[in-house]
Formats: sequence, structure tokens, C-alpha cells
Amino acid sequence: MSEVLLRDLVEADLEVLYEQQREEEAVRRAQFPARDREPFMTHWRTKVLADSANHVQIVVAGGAVAGSVMAWWRDDRRFIGYWLGQRFWGRGIGTAALRLFLRRERIRPLFADTFAGNTASVKLLQRCGFRQVGTEHEGDLEFVVLMLADGAPPAAVDDAAGAAPATTE
Repeated sequence: MSEVLLRDLVEADLEVLYEQQREEEAVRRAQFPARDREPFMTHWRTKVLADSANHVQIVVAGGAVAGSVMAWWRDDRRFIGYWLGQRFWGRGIGTAALRLFLRRERIRPLFADTFAGNTASVKLLQRCGFRQVGTEHEGDLEFVVLMLADGAPPAAVDDAAGAAPATTE
């Protein structure tokens, strides 16, 4: 596995993130539709980056932008989400990045929701200490809701496993 680092987002990262969110298999696994360029850039600039309560980090693996991981508030719950470019799947990068992020994002409980059919993402979250606390439905789709509670120790790392992205709203 390449060395995995987290860093703050710079403007040039948005182009990479835009291309990654368009990858067909990632869209299918996450059940999160890709945005066209202008809506994507507007969303990131006006919703994600403009909200100081959001915690956004870029995942760097082997010197390349591998994706992003972030936390945000939805109502009274703090959520996390991540998105990795497909070429970074299955190499332990997602697990390493999420573990690094969880050391920085100290708010607990912390929630995640992912498409139930995205079993790799569910397993990644569970390796990092999240436990399933419910399900939600959006139309015909089922999403697994997971939570990392106060004092929950991270599960043993499995660097050989990878995951498709969880959504970042």
C-alpha cells in the first residue's frame, strides 16, 4: 500500500474530485448520481467549502489525489463520507484515510450512511469501529446507517480490503 496522507483541499483538487465522482462504477455502487461540472463546482464552493462546520480533507496516496473524506452536520447529527477514485480501491487506502481522519474528527457519536448494496463501504466503516444502527429508505433504495460511538475502539485494520465510495453530501 502507498503512503496515505490527509491534507487541506486546494482549488486544483476540485478538478480531480469532479472526475472521480463521474466514474460509472463508483456512481453505481454509491447510488449517488454524478453532477455536471458547474453544479458540482457550485456545490463544493458554496455548500461544502463555505460552511466552516464542515471538516474536509483530501486523501493523498503515493503522491496522487486519491479522493476526499469529510464530516458535516445533518440536523443534529454529525456525518462522515468519503469518495475515492476507482484506481485506489482495494489497496487499504480508504481504511487508512478514514482512520487518519477519525483521529482529527473528534466529535462523537459520528454517523455514516451508505447504500446497502455497497458492501465494501459498509465493511470499511465497520473496520474503523462503526456499527450498524439502522436502515433508511429513499424510494426503492435501502441505506445502512452506521455509528461510531464515544470511546469505540477502531476495529483491527485489514489493509488488503478496499471499498467503493460512500457519499459525500
